[in-house]
Amino acid sequence: MKYNTLGNSNLKVSEYCLGSMTWGEASSESVGHWQLDAAIEHGINFVDTAEMYPTNPMRRETAGQTEQIIGNWIKKRKHHDDLFLATKITGEGSATIRDGSPITKTQMIKSLDESLKKLNAEYIDLYQLHWPNRGSYHFRKYWQFDASAQLTKAMDDHVQEILSISTDLITKGKIRALGLSNESAWGTMKFLQHAKQNNKTKIVSIQNEYSLLCRLFDTDLAEVCHHENIQLLSFSPLAAGLLTGKYQNNKIPKGSRLEITADSSPNLSGRIGSNTFNAVEKYLNLAQKFNIDPTHMALAFCASRPFMGSVIFGATTNKQLSHILKGLDIKLSSEILTEIDQVNRLKPMPI
Repeated sequence: MKYNTLGNSNLKVSEYCLGSMTWGEASSESVGHWQLDAAIEHGINFVDTAEMYPTNPMRRETAGQTEQIIGNWIKKRKHHDDLFLATKITGEGSATIRDGSPITKTQMIKSLDESLKKLNAEYIDLYQLHWPNRGSYHFRKYWQFDASAQLTKAMDDHVQEILSISTDLITKGKIRALGLSNESAWGTMKFLQHAKQNNKTKIVSIQNEYSLLCRLFDTDLAEVCHHENIQLLSFSPLAAGLLTGKYQNNKIPKGSRLEITADSSPNLSGRIGSNTFNAVEKYLNLAQKFNIDPTHMALAFCASRPFMGSVIFGATTNKQLSHILKGLDIKLSSEILTEIDQVNRLKPMPI
């Protein structure tokens, strides 16, 4: 397993990260504990969660259970020294947590303490802002994105407040680093600007969606990350299961995410459009041509990107996780990477 350093910190994370968002809803606590054990055994030292998990579907009644499941595992082991633990404060992105109220200094202190208690942890390695207060173009909102209502002064005040409390929390040993999520290049630069001007903690990572079907990060954000030494933590590298091929030809496997979230999140959070399955078919054909499992190809592609800190994958079942773990040492040749780019040029932004 390869390990990458996040930003200007001394924090090293495995190039693959175990996602946890189904634990407590689509997956049981025993499944979550088995997966944590299996991940550690395969060299993965990184688990990502959030105060609003589980999802698929996301419900007020279950919010916070995923952190509790991880906390029970940590309590059973009596330590988390070998685990890089990341969680998130929600903010604007989900009305199931505090009705989608914004992230503030007061709420950050309260949410962090609640997460630490649920996780049975003395500290969080990476504390992330799940959604920007001003809103976000992610999750297919880019098709109608309009930034004209955003206020620079409000953003400046918010960033200064969050960096100030984050620096204090790091000094107190409650968190080790700060990260962003569902962010833009401008938002990221604002955090960097104020950190430099006021000698506050610098963000070390951005957790955004990235996959063969969603490559928004390739341009402006990739440039920011290169020059400012920040790494991407990519979520949905399998595009919610689309890139495994299991949904091709109108198939909806029993117990799959598409079946479970048919009412709460139709079309896999907007990932299924008129071009989606055609693009997936081309990647499946490419995997077949190079005799590589499509799941392993999709994950290895993300890991190959120069801006990647860690690729976050999830598995609803232990069988799915076992299959993923078998392919984490795969590296893609320059030939297959070239053909992947050719497909991307032919079918850009299919979701």
